[in-house]
Amino acid sequence: MSTFRTGVVDPTVNPRLTPNLMMRNTQAVAKSAGADSIWVQDHLMSLIPRSVWSPKYVGAAKLVPRVDAYYEPWTALGYFAARNRLSRLRLGSAVTDTARRNPAVTAQAAATLHLLSRGRAILGIGTGEREGNEPYGVDWTRPVARFEEALATIRALWESKGQPVNRDSEFFPLRNAMFDLPQHRGTWPEMWIAAHGPRMLRATGKYADAWFPVATMQATEYATMLESVRAAASDAGRDPAKIIPAGVFFALAGTTRADVDELVGSVLVRAFALNFPAKEWVRHGAVHPMGDSFTGFQDILPQTLDEATVLDYVERVPESLVREHYLTGTPAEIVDQVALWRDNGLRYAVVCDLGAFHPRLRKGLGTALPFIRALRGMRKL
Repeated sequence: MSTFRTGVVDPTVNPRLTPNLMMRNTQAVAKSAGADSIWVQDHLMSLIPRSVWSPKYVGAAKLVPRVDAYYEPWTALGYFAARNRLSRLRLGSAVTDTARRNPAVTAQAAATLHLLSRGRAILGIGTGEREGNEPYGVDWTRPVARFEEALATIRALWESKGQPVNRDSEFFPLRNAMFDLPQHRGTWPEMWIAAHGPRMLRATGKYADAWFPVATMQATEYATMLESVRAAASDAGRDPAKIIPAGVFFALAGTTRADVDELVGSVLVRAFALNFPAKEWVRHGAVHPMGDSFTGFQDILPQTLDEATVLDYVERVPESLVREHYLTGTPAEIVDQVALWRDNGLRYAVVCDLGAFHPRLRKGLGTALPFIRALRGMRKL
C-alpha cells in the first residue's frame, strides 16, 4: 500500500458572490481527490503583482477581483474545522510567519485548532517573506535568528505543563508566561518547517515533524537538502526517519497539450515565475530581472511593480524554467514528474492549482478535473 500523501492549498482570498466560495471548492476538490489535508496561506498581500491581475490577462479576475484580499489564516482554518466532521481532512497553515506573529499567539492558535479539529491541526511555519513584513512596519532584519527563537519559544510554552515559563531571548523573552491549553490525546500539532537555507535546514532537523519547502529547487537538490535535515536531526538526538519529507508544488494541469501550452505561456504564470530564485534562472540561461542575488518569493515586493514593468519582465521568463518548476501537463505527465521527486525522498506533496491563471475563465475553471485526476494518481506512488 502506498504511503505517499497529498494536500491541497486553498487560495485564501475573498471572491465575488459569497465569501466562502473558494473555500467550499477547495474542500470539494480535496475530498474528490482523496487528499489527506487542506492548507491555507498566511499573507497580507499576494505574491502576484496586482498590476496584471485584471480580466485583460487572467480570467479568474472576473471571479476574484482583488488579488490582495487575503483572509486571516487561523480564522479560515476554523471555518474548515467546522465543516470537517465527516471528511476528517488534516488542516494546516502554509505557512505562518514568525516575524509579524508573536510565537505565543501562534502557539495558542495552533493548539486551539488542534483541540477543536480533534487532533488534525498542522503548524506550517517559516520566516515569512519581505512583502508580508516590511510594508507593515515589521523588522525584516535577521529573519532566521528570529525564526529560531520563535520555534524555541513555541516549544517552551507547549512543554510547560501549565507552569510559569521564564526564558531569555533576544526577540521573545518570557517572564512568568503562562500557557495552559492541554494537548489533544497527548499530542501537539505537528510542526512543518518551510526551510531552504543551511541554518533553516538545521532548525528543521532540531524541531520539525516535517520538512516543508517550496519546491523551487531541482529534485536531486531536494534529496541533498533532505540529507542535511536528517543529519541535523541525528545531531539533535532525534530519529531522522520520523521527519516527513514534504513540499509545496504549483500545478498547471490540463486535459490536452494545447490547454497546458496556453497556461505555460500566460502572463500570470510567467509573472509568478518571478518568485523563483535568480540561481534557477541562471540554470536556464537567463538573468533574473531583479538581479543576480534575488532570492525569489522571500524578496519580492509585488505591489511596487507596475504593469509595464511586469510585462517587460514576463518576456524574459524562459519557458524551460516554467516547465521545470511547475508540475506541468496532463494528469499522467504530472504524476510522472512527482514520481521523480518521490525517487529523491519526497513523501508528501502539497499542491496549489494554478489553473485559474488561464487567460480565459472557463478554461481556468476546467483545469479542476485534470488537477483532481493528477492528485488521485499521486496517491498510488
